[in-house]
Amino acid sequence: MAEFRRIFKKTMILVTGANGQLGQCLRAILTDKQAIFRGRELDITNISALQDFVEKNSITSIINAAAYTAVDKAEQEIEIAYQVNSEGAHNLALISQQFTIPLIHISTDYVFDGTNHIPYTEDDNTNPLSIYGKSKLEGEKAIIELAHSAYIIRTSWLYSPYGNNFVKSITRLAQERDILNIVSDQIGSPTYAPDLAKAILKLLPKLPSGTKQLLHYSNQGVASWYDFAYEIVNLQHIECQIVPIPTTDYPTPAQRPYYSVLDKRRITTIVNSPIPHWKHSLQRYLESQ
Repeated sequence: MAEFRRIFKKTMILVTGANGQLGQCLRAILTDKQAIFRGRELDITNISALQDFVEKNSITSIINAAAYTAVDKAEQEIEIAYQVNSEGAHNLALISQQFTIPLIHISTDYVFDGTNHIPYTEDDNTNPLSIYGKSKLEGEKAIIELAHSAYIIRTSWLYSPYGNNFVKSITRLAQERDILNIVSDQIGSPTYAPDLAKAILKLLPKLPSGTKQLLHYSNQGVASWYDFAYEIVNLQHIECQIVPIPTTDYPTPAQRPYYSVLDKRRITTIVNSPIPHWKHSLQRYLESQ
């Protein structure tokens, strides 16, 4: 996009987690002259490898989209979850400090326990219920403590044209079945990854040197997983009945927050642009497929 070509003309951004949903959305915007994209071949748990890479490639900023995101699997693979989500973030914070470069790190609504009934602000108390949430919170703490300059962006319910996600799964299952039972008592906000990618790139040049701050980003509006699934099926005119069920009817290894809507006022003020409603972004996504 021309807007970002001008802004990042003399920079070299390292994007970790380049093969994930958000990483691929960033790749669709930035050119090879603006950013270097690395997946698992750059091990963020290896501080020496990170130091060598940043130095050799004259990296001027980092967007960390790398994460262990298998929420239920993390309950068994505890060590791996902490290595990526906590130790990896710790290492990137050290790199930010060593090379005096800004870091944008992606975190999650799962750092909250879901007992709120109004949107969570960045200053609300955290209390993760799952290993995934706990490991991500440890990563946040390391960045706040150690990074030179950083924005930590908590997001939720991510989907995109890339990889596997809820929208693709519901679309496929609805085409295969007559009825789908979907949890209706977990409330949050879907996030279209291309919207988040644009917000990140607007934020990066606005990060003041030495500042470390938590931010929240998801699409506007509130939904249950049932609401989300219903809209996915309805917009595509798929003949499938979506039936609401309680979480107790769909037990999972990891406990999810019942309510994790994020307050986005802080990030909206910084980027000075409105955030699209989740229904509008979902429609844009489906029309592009």
